[in-house]
Amino acid sequence: MQERDRLAHFEHLVVPHMPAAYNLARWLTRNDHDAEDVVQEAFLRAYRFFDGFHGGDSRAWLLAIVRNTCYTWLEQNRRPSLSLEESLPEPQSADPSPEALLLERLDRELLRRAIEKLPPEFREAIVLREMEGLSYKEIAAITGAPIGTVMSRLGRARSRLLQLLTGGSA
Repeated sequence: MQERDRLAHFEHLVVPHMPAAYNLARWLTRNDHDAEDVVQEAFLRAYRFFDGFHGGDSRAWLLAIVRNTCYTWLEQNRRPSLSLEESLPEPQSADPSPEALLLERLDRELLRRAIEKLPPEFREAIVLREMEGLSYKEIAAITGAPIGTVMSRLGRARSRLLQLLTGGSA
C-alpha cells in the first residue's frame, strides 16, 4: 500500500476516535497537557504499527494503544500531585435557575472528585464503559483483562463511587 493510501486509510479509520483517546488519556493522566502529549505519542505509535491492524474495531485498537501509552508515560513521568480539570458534559435544560446551575456544577464536581479517587484500573473501566460506551468485550480487549475481571472492576468501581458520593466508608 502506498504511503498516501495508508495515511488516508488511517485518517478514515483511526482519527475519528481522537476525542475518545483524549478522554481516556485525560482521566488516566489527570492533566490536560499530559493527556495531549500521550495522545500525540499514541497516534504516532498507532500510525507506525498501522500495518499490524487487520480490521476489526479501530476504536478499541486505538484505545488499547492509548492505554498502554498512558501507563508507560505515567511510569516515566509520575509526579506526586496531578490535578484533574476535566469537566463532565453539561446537562441540557431549558432555562435553569442560578440555583439549579450551581447544584449541577457541584454535582459534577463531586462526581469528578470521586472518579479521581478511584484506583487506575477502576477509573479506566468506568471511563471506558460509562463515558465511552464500550462493551465488556471491548474493554477486555483494550485492557488485556478477562471479561469477568472487567465486570468485577466495574462493579467494584460503581460500589466505591456510590460510597464516595453518599459518604459511606470506602
